[in-house]
Amino acid sequence: MSNRIIATNEVAPPLGPYSLAIASVGSGTWLHIAGQVGVDPSGQLMDGFEAQARQTWANLVAVLSGAGMRVEHLVKVSTFLTRQSDLPQLGPVRAEFIGESRPASTVVVVQALARPEWLVEIEGIAFLPASA
Repeated sequence: MSNRIIATNEVAPPLGPYSLAIASVGSGTWLHIAGQVGVDPSGQLMDGFEAQARQTWANLVAVLSGAGMRVEHLVKVSTFLTRQSDLPQLGPVRAEFIGESRPASTVVVVQALARPEWLVEIEGIAFLPASA
């Protein structure tokens, strides 16, 4: 199995550090990661957007690790923000965790998440090749 970045001149290039699409070919394991929020393992909600975003990414990476995967296995990430003004802070935090990986990505600003104190939620889809 291999992940192949899909690019075409028929569509504008990505507006940030992500791929338009990732094709995964071969046998392996798909992992669908439920939305993660800025709550640490003890149940404590982090204070402020940047801290919540950092904890959210840490949680997502921990789930990947629990499945024997790394951020390089992510093929799709969806991020939900409750305030557009937090968007500039999102990129640097994401870069800390995702490095050079470029999964297909979507960022959506929503009116609210399931709890009003949550400022960011991130879900992902990953693929681990059978031969990995």
